[in-house]
Amino acid sequence: MPLARSLSVTSLTGLEDWDDDFDQEDAILFEIAWEVANKVGGIYTVIQTKARLTVEEWGENYFLIGPYFEHNVRTQVELIEPPNPAVRRTIESMNSKGCKVYFGRWLIEGGPYVILLDIGATAWSLDQWKTELWDSCSIGIPWYDREANDAVLFGFLTAWFLGEFVAQCEENPYIVAHFHEWLAGVGLILCRIRKLPVATIFTTHATLLGRYLCAGNVDFYNNLQHFNVDREAGDRQIYHRYCMERAAVHCTHVFTTVSQITAVEAEHLLKRKPDFVTPNGLNVKKFSAMHEFQNLHAQSKARIQEFIRGHFYGHLDFNLDRSIFFFIAGRYEFSNKGADIFLEALSRLNYLLRVNQSETTVVAFFIMPARTNNFNVETLKGQAVRKQLWDTANAVKEKFGKKLYESLLVGQLPDLNKMMDKEDFTMMKRAIFGTQRHSLPPVCTHNMLDDSTDPILNSIRRMGLFNSSSDRVKVIFHPEFLSSTSPLLPMDYEEFVRGCHLGVFPSYYEPWGYTPAECTVMGIPSVSTNLSGFGCFMEEHIADPSAYGIYILDRRFRGVDESCNQLTSFLYSFCQQTRRQRIIQRNRTERLSDLLDWKYLGRYYMYARHMALAKAFPDKFTYEPHEPSTVQGFKYPRPASVPPSPSLSRHSSPHHSETEEDDERYDEDLEAEKDRQNIKPVAMITMNMSLNSGSDWRRCNSKKGSVDLGSNATSTASSMTSSASSPTELCSPSSSIIDERN
Repeated sequence: MPLARSLSVTSLTGLEDWDDDFDQEDAILFEIAWEVANKVGGIYTVIQTKARLTVEEWGENYFLIGPYFEHNVRTQVELIEPPNPAVRRTIESMNSKGCKVYFGRWLIEGGPYVILLDIGATAWSLDQWKTELWDSCSIGIPWYDREANDAVLFGFLTAWFLGEFVAQCEENPYIVAHFHEWLAGVGLILCRIRKLPVATIFTTHATLLGRYLCAGNVDFYNNLQHFNVDREAGDRQIYHRYCMERAAVHCTHVFTTVSQITAVEAEHLLKRKPDFVTPNGLNVKKFSAMHEFQNLHAQSKARIQEFIRGHFYGHLDFNLDRSIFFFIAGRYEFSNKGADIFLEALSRLNYLLRVNQSETTVVAFFIMPARTNNFNVETLKGQAVRKQLWDTANAVKEKFGKKLYESLLVGQLPDLNKMMDKEDFTMMKRAIFGTQRHSLPPVCTHNMLDDSTDPILNSIRRMGLFNSSSDRVKVIFHPEFLSSTSPLLPMDYEEFVRGCHLGVFPSYYEPWGYTPAECTVMGIPSVSTNLSGFGCFMEEHIADPSAYGIYILDRRFRGVDESCNQLTSFLYSFCQQTRRQRIIQRNRTERLSDLLDWKYLGRYYMYARHMALAKAFPDKFTYEPHEPSTVQGFKYPRPASVPPSPSLSRHSSPHHSETEEDDERYDEDLEAEKDRQNIKPVAMITMNMSLNSGSDWRRCNSKKGSVDLGSNATSTASSMTSSASSPTELCSPSSSIIDERN
C-alpha cells in the first residue's frame, strides 16, 4: 500500500523530465534479489515500492528474479503462464532438467512479473557448484554456512536462467541484469565468467564487513582507511561472504550504493569507488485536502491511547492528552540501530521532566523483533480489564439514557437520585475493584526467551525505568512486528507511526534509513544521525532540518556522552512544544515528501541502467562524460514564520500554549509556495547526488556486432566526483541545530 500524504505540497515542478533518446523495445531488464516476494529487510521495501515506476518505464520487458518460498507465494504471487515466448521456453527447458522455476505476477502496486527459483529442488547440485565456484574464482564456501550455501544455489540458478534465456531468444536483445546485495552476487560473477551478453549492475545497500565491524563496538568511521579487511573478515568468520561481495563489486559494469556515506565505506572496504549513488525512495500518494493527514494522526493516536489505558490500568495517573509518544523500530541491532543511546537519553529526559515538574508524560515504544514464546499474561489482562470497564460504562450509560428519555417524555426533569440504582453502583464498584493492581505495568509485552541477557531489558533494569508513578518517561518494549490482527495492539505499522509524535532513530550504522523516511512521508518528525544515508541526504537538501521536523544527531564528530546529551536536548525541546507548534511542524515535515518520491529518485536507477548498457555494448550505446556546470545545490530554506521551537518562541513553557500562541507568524500556504519556488531541477540533483560528473546519452546507428564483456570487468566511469574526499569530510556537524536547541 502506498504511503499517503496531503496536498500541502504540489508536485516538484522544478524537477524536469529527462529527455533520453533511448529505445527500450529491444531491451530486457531483470532485477535479481533475495527479497523479491520475500520480506526480510529494507531491500524488500526498495524493490516493492520501486516496482510501479519500473513497470511504467519497461512494461512487459521487466522481470524480477527471486527465491521460491511456498508460504510467500500463497499470499503474494499469482502464478500465470509467461507471456514472453523466450521466457516460457527458458522455464520449460530448465524444468525439464530437474529445476523448479515458477512464473507469476507479484500482487503489489504495478503488478510486476516475477520468476521464482526453487533452490531446494536443486540442492543436489550444491557440491558440484561450490567446486565450480572454487575452480573459477577461488572462493570456498564452508558446509555449515546455510545462508552462503543458499546464495550459491540462487546465484547458479540465476546465471543458468540468464544463459538459457539468451540461447532461447530469436533476436539478441540488450539485457540488463541488476543484482542487489551479496546474496545475489554469485549470479553476477558467473555472468561475467561465462561472458554472457548481459549489462550488469550491482547495488550494495550495506557492506557485510561494515555491519559486522559496527556491531563490534569499534570506532568504525574514523578508522575506515586503516582496517585490514581480509583479517577483519576472517576474524569474524565471514571471509567467504566478503569474497563473494567483493568479487561481485569488481565484476559488475556499474557499481552503485544507496548513500554517500555508504559509498565512502564501500570504497575502503570493497576497494572500489561506486559509480554513483542511487538513493532509496517511497511511493507517495496525495490526499485531496491538506488536513486529512492530521486527521489520520488524531485517529491513530486515539487507538494507541486505548492500548495505553489497558497497559497501565491501575497506574493511569497521568494525563493522556498531555502525553507524547516516541518510538524506535527496526532490526534488533542494539548498538547499530541506536537503541542503547536512545535508552540513555530517555533516562536523562526522565530526570529533566521530573526536576522541572513537567506535566508532560512520554511513552517510548521499542518495536524490535526478538525471540519470544508468547504474550505476557499481565499485558493481555490489561486489555481485558480495559474492555470490561468500557462494557460496564456502556451498560450504565444505556440504562441512564433510557431513564432520562422516559422522564423527558412525560415533561418532567429527571430526579438524579433515582437515575442510578444500587445495582448500577455495584457494577461500577466491581469494575473499579477489578482495576486494582499490586505490580507495576510491565515493560515488555511478551515473555522473552533470553530475558536475563536481553540488552534492552538489562539497560532498563540498570536505569530503573520500571514505569513507576514517579517516572515521567514510560517504556514499552514490543518484541514483535506490528499487525492489525494482534490481540494486543491491533495496528499496522503505518497506522502506528501516524499515531506517534516522534520517531527516534539514532543509528550508528544505517546506510540509508527507511524508518525516518517513512515518518517524513507521513508527516511525523523524526530523529536521525549524520551517520545515516537519510540524515546526510536531508542535511544536504534542507538549510534548517530541525525546523522541518528532521533532527540530525551528530554521532560522527562527537563522543557517545555528547551525542546522548544532544539527543536528550532534542527530546526535551520536543516535549516543550505546544500542540499548535507540533501541528505546524508536522505540516512542514510532510512538505518534504516529494524529496523522497520514487517519481524523482527512480531516475538514478534509469541513469545506472543507461551507463551499464554503454559499458556492456559500446558499439550500440555511447557514454560521453562531461564536467558539470557550477550550480549551487538547492536547500529548503529556513521557514520565514516563527519556528516550532520553544527556545525561539516567546514562551519557554507550554503553559501559555492554548491561549497565547494563536498569533504566531505562520502561513502554511505561503511557506508551501516558497518551498515550491525553491526546488532545483533534477539535473542539479543528479550533479550533487551522483559520484559521477554526469553524461550525455545517445544510441549509435551502427549494426549489431560481437561484444567482449571481459574487458569491462572492473571498468568505472571515466570521471567521478564526490562531495566527500575522505570519511572525515562526509558530513559536517550540525552546529546551527545545536546552538538553537541549547
